[in-house]
Amino acid sequence: MNKKIIKTASVIAVGSGAAALYKAKFAKDNDSDSGSCGCKNSNGKGADKKSMSDRVIEKWCQYVDDSDGKIKSKNRGNATDNYEKSDYQNTERGKYDKNSKGIYYASGNYEAFARPKKPVGIEEKSAYIVGSGLGALAAACFLVRDAKMPGENIHILEALDIAGGACDGINDASRGYIMRGGREMDNHFEVMWDTFRDVPSIETPGVSVLDEYYWLNKHDPNYSLCRATVNCGKDAHTDKKFELDKESAMALSKLFLTPEKDLEDKKISEVLPDSFWSTNFWLYWQTMFAFQRWSSALEMKRYLCRYVHHIDGLPDFSALRFTKYNQYESMILPLVKYLEAHGVRIEYGMDVKNVIIKDDGGRKIAKQIVYIKDGKQQTIDLIEDDLVFITNGCCTDTSCYGDQTHAPDLSGVKNGFGESWDMWKAIAAQAKNGEYGNPDKFCSDVDATNWMSATVATSDDEIIRYIMNICKRDPRMGKVTTGGIVTVKDSTENWYLSWTINRQPQFKSQDKNMVLVWLYSLNTNKEGNYVKKAMRDCTGEEICREWLYHIGVPTEKINALAKNSCNTTTCYMPYINAFFQPRKESDRPKVVPDGAVNFAFIGQFAETPRDTIFTTEYSMRTGMESVYTLLDIDRGVPEVWGSKYDVRELLRACYYAIDKKPITDIKLSFKEKMLLKVVMKKVKGTDVELLLKESGLIE
Repeated sequence: MNKKIIKTASVIAVGSGAAALYKAKFAKDNDSDSGSCGCKNSNGKGADKKSMSDRVIEKWCQYVDDSDGKIKSKNRGNATDNYEKSDYQNTERGKYDKNSKGIYYASGNYEAFARPKKPVGIEEKSAYIVGSGLGALAAACFLVRDAKMPGENIHILEALDIAGGACDGINDASRGYIMRGGREMDNHFEVMWDTFRDVPSIETPGVSVLDEYYWLNKHDPNYSLCRATVNCGKDAHTDKKFELDKESAMALSKLFLTPEKDLEDKKISEVLPDSFWSTNFWLYWQTMFAFQRWSSALEMKRYLCRYVHHIDGLPDFSALRFTKYNQYESMILPLVKYLEAHGVRIEYGMDVKNVIIKDDGGRKIAKQIVYIKDGKQQTIDLIEDDLVFITNGCCTDTSCYGDQTHAPDLSGVKNGFGESWDMWKAIAAQAKNGEYGNPDKFCSDVDATNWMSATVATSDDEIIRYIMNICKRDPRMGKVTTGGIVTVKDSTENWYLSWTINRQPQFKSQDKNMVLVWLYSLNTNKEGNYVKKAMRDCTGEEICREWLYHIGVPTEKINALAKNSCNTTTCYMPYINAFFQPRKESDRPKVVPDGAVNFAFIGQFAETPRDTIFTTEYSMRTGMESVYTLLDIDRGVPEVWGSKYDVRELLRACYYAIDKKPITDIKLSFKEKMLLKVVMKKVKGTDVELLLKESGLIE
């Protein structure tokens, strides 16, 4: 850049900064609740009387186009002057203009630490939140913290007698400990950490849930010492390698770059080659995220883009962070206590059947909530100041439980039926143009969307020794044990079993000598390697036998140990993978549908861009977006972490994807080698060369 350009750029920057300071100097003379950039509201109308500074700055604000960032006249208000782009330059103007939904995405601690102003008239508004899962509880938190809504005006309607939705963990008096699933977090769950920094710990006085979680994972970082086993508990020696062949690697790269629109309604098997299914990459990916070959290619693309910065942590789970206890006690209970302390009411036994929505010339208004309480159908009539947040769909709907001596009863499982699906279908039927989503796309094939989990409780020293032979850690030490799931590689054509032991105790009430093991199977309809039955047809004891076999317990001891030294509870979930079904963008409703005045959709089956379902972050993000949109909260929603746009992360991902080899060691054709030689000559002595060296791609 020559001196003239540098000088010009400096002048422009200084001028823009001076104007901003000038505006701030006179801000005290105006209404304290006025909007940013000197604009009072979105239609350009300001106070009746304006200072000279207000008039000057307001004109400046009228020339930023929020679609592409270019400066051009919008002819807002009474402004008639037409400024050229060269007349001023301020990169902030228009950068955070709100989108059609009334929100904007932001990054950095400037936005993260800001506290938005209280919306006008918030005391007269009420909120009804359907469901009490993580998205619902998060929405309630944002209503309290950011919208300053009085807690007594917030009503959470839950059909069950306990909060948490899919994030559960209970000690059932008749069955034993039950964990349907677990939750893995990473350091870039931006909305989640934004929330938990303000939620007090229920264990440690004076600190937040985030503080507690941060310290725990700093002092006891997660990583696996054995990712997979074969031959009854022997290390499969995946050795952190992906073993991607050239065709598979190129197909993954193409998927990474393919626009989402081109992947609608496509399965993974339609975009990846047959050789991919035998790679370690697929073994890691499938078992960690519960993808199947028939899962959505669109969702896999999102996962690739979302977590490209964690590719090196995929083989050994070093990318992950876990809570101290089960997800209910570590995440749900602190949120519930926080909300209750602010006067929020959780009303149990409220089985919502429908939300009646009136479409008045494109203005969509929720008018009534229909629910069943104590066996009687009742209604709540709504006005526009009554906000409704709807959890549409639930991955744990129609869960079927078994115990030590009983297999789960599957007689009630029927494609497309379940309380959450029935409600969503009733709401979707009211849409004129499919704007409330298409629930049938997700819940109509339980053969494709089910899997099964089990919780094994044991205090037997012999069993624990076999566990330690595999994970190389003592589970009773209160620290990371397996560091994530251990996949039984030679069960891929059978149950496709994986198991894990998180930090013990997993429940505060748990006996100090007891160890809880969580295991799950992707193929519930196939025979086991040891137990010659489908997992869905097995008692807890039989499932325990299969697991004991795969950790190396001698066959002559298996039956007695499974019966006398373990208690195993089970859970069959017909819709647990429903959100991975191939889909179009429109199959999930927008968080706030176009024209919606007082209602929003939250949870795993609402659509928000770039983020990945089956995560705690996704649910909480929909909660934030819904509150910020309906109440016009002037604070940025933390954008999804942008590692896919970071050339450093992309180069690093390439290095690990090819199993930590320099690109010169890759098997290339003569033409490819010549092209590489030309490229390396061109980048020599540049920052690109330095980046390539830092990533490991060249030596």
